[in-house]
Amino acid sequence: MVKTIHPGTEGSVFPGILDKNLKKLEARLGVDLGLRGDQILIDGDGKKVEFARRYFEKIHELADRGHSLKEEDLLIALDLLEEGTATALDHYAPAEPLTLSRKSINPKSLNQKAYIQAIKSQDLVFGIGPAGTGKTYLAMAMALTFLQNKAVNRIILTRPAVEAGEKLGFLPGDLTQKINPYLRPLYDALFDLTQYEQATRLIEKGTIEIAPLAFMRGRTLNSAFIILDEAQNTTREQMKMILTRTGFDSKLVVTADITQIDLPQPRRSGVLQAMKILANLKEIGFVYFNDRDVVRHPLVQKIIKAYQKAEAAPE
Repeated sequence: MVKTIHPGTEGSVFPGILDKNLKKLEARLGVDLGLRGDQILIDGDGKKVEFARRYFEKIHELADRGHSLKEEDLLIALDLLEEGTATALDHYAPAEPLTLSRKSINPKSLNQKAYIQAIKSQDLVFGIGPAGTGKTYLAMAMALTFLQNKAVNRIILTRPAVEAGEKLGFLPGDLTQKINPYLRPLYDALFDLTQYEQATRLIEKGTIEIAPLAFMRGRTLNSAFIILDEAQNTTREQMKMILTRTGFDSKLVVTADITQIDLPQPRRSGVLQAMKILANLKEIGFVYFNDRDVVRHPLVQKIIKAYQKAEAAPE
């Protein structure tokens, strides 16, 4: 079945942006797409073609309302439509970019947009999901935005060094050299988002602190944006400790991939317990990511889906 969409003024929205994302949209919609002048050709199964037609009409309505649409808006709109919340598109507006010294950041999925909104509005947010979904990266971007806007005085980045176990003392070098490999992902996100010299200067001044979770014990963290990364590897005691460190005018973002717990007793992960205990507190935000939110190589999405299927199947 072939359907042609005549979007009228669509030519002002789609040249380039649709052409660039044609293959990605074809995979998500399950149809074949083609561009012919100001027409969009849709070919495939009847129901899927009808869904795709409805999708492009909704996109056109957004453009008609004066929104300047980007690649991520095409995907977020598709997320909304797939979840059966088409009415939400009637009130949809592209997210304001997070403008940092090196780049501007836009959420690339509906869950990423919800994550940013949750961090803006709530003081404690859990970002739960597989690797590559932007949990740490977006939390870092938000932390730098808050610091830039003087909403906090410092950023504290921490994660458990569970891979090292009790063997840190046997590693070469001073304490900083011993723990740096376990904190490297936080440095990577920081240096990707802001100028190297600026980030280094902020670290030297103590405005940005990157340290193992054990260093947080006994402290009260006021006017700080705290990111606890890889929280699936916290013990229950560690999780309770960090959750009770937050002081006045502070935010805490906890990121975790509960499919990759490295603790000797995975079921005793602190984040699993926290998710159960805190689930009903409306002051706390929980955002759950899935394979559709992966922003790494497209193959990563397929790998995650394959593992999810294998893990769900009875042995």
